[in-house]
Amino acid sequence: MENGQLDLSAERGTSSLKQFALSPAAGKRLIAKGIATHPEVLAAATSATLVVVAGTTNGYIAEELLGALGVSESFDRQRFFRGVTLPPKARPAEPVQAARGFPGDVVIRRGQWLKGKTLFDVADELQRGDVILKGANALDLEHSRAAVLVAHPKGGTIGAALEAFIGRRVRLLLPVGLEKRVPGNLDVIAEYLNAPGAEGLRLLPVPGTVYTELDAIRQLTGATAMLVAAGGVCGAEGSVWLAVRGTGEQLEQAQQLLKPLLAEPVFAM
Repeated sequence: MENGQLDLSAERGTSSLKQFALSPAAGKRLIAKGIATHPEVLAAATSATLVVVAGTTNGYIAEELLGALGVSESFDRQRFFRGVTLPPKARPAEPVQAARGFPGDVVIRRGQWLKGKTLFDVADELQRGDVILKGANALDLEHSRAAVLVAHPKGGTIGAALEAFIGRRVRLLLPVGLEKRVPGNLDVIAEYLNAPGAEGLRLLPVPGTVYTELDAIRQLTGATAMLVAAGGVCGAEGSVWLAVRGTGEQLEQAQQLLKPLLAEPVFAM
């Protein structure tokens, strides 16, 4: 894969193709399963420090990682965010957070979950070998870049993450679902939103390694995947159609991986 584009011309005679439709929730679970087996993430969680910054996609990741540690039952994914986008008639997120309490980010240090800690508590201690997982709000799939919406006047969690990333070479991974793809140049979009006369949220294109459903499929099965269509109704809004190509064994693994995810319930608070 190069610049987000999959070369399907190679080995056409020895590979087959299957198509799968994934809802946003299924995509989040798929990303989580991939990240939970990522070598650098596992190394940080067991031998260094791993910070999973609160967010809806990262909630699925935290659930998978804490499950591996045997402590997932004390983790509530439904509270694991600082801000979300809701339908116009839905109840706002702030009262939900106030009623249930923000649990903090998930900080795992040498195999131990430091309950209640946030990125801000440990950011100054992070160093090379540590990993930060930070979600994103916009995805340029072609160039494998992501951007984050910013509401905090000092940059919020992405500001703290970038200090560690740039200043101390902490690894920054950006798990982001394909439903967040946007056309165009993220730098141009950011310039538009961040102009002095503009109102609303700001947008910050960030460095780091983007990780999508396509990366999870490759990591977990060895097959390659391409986004080929999108959309749906009656609860399938935001769904993506993926074409997965590989050997018979790889496609069987993809089938076993993706079929159970089709039953993943929609995110609820």
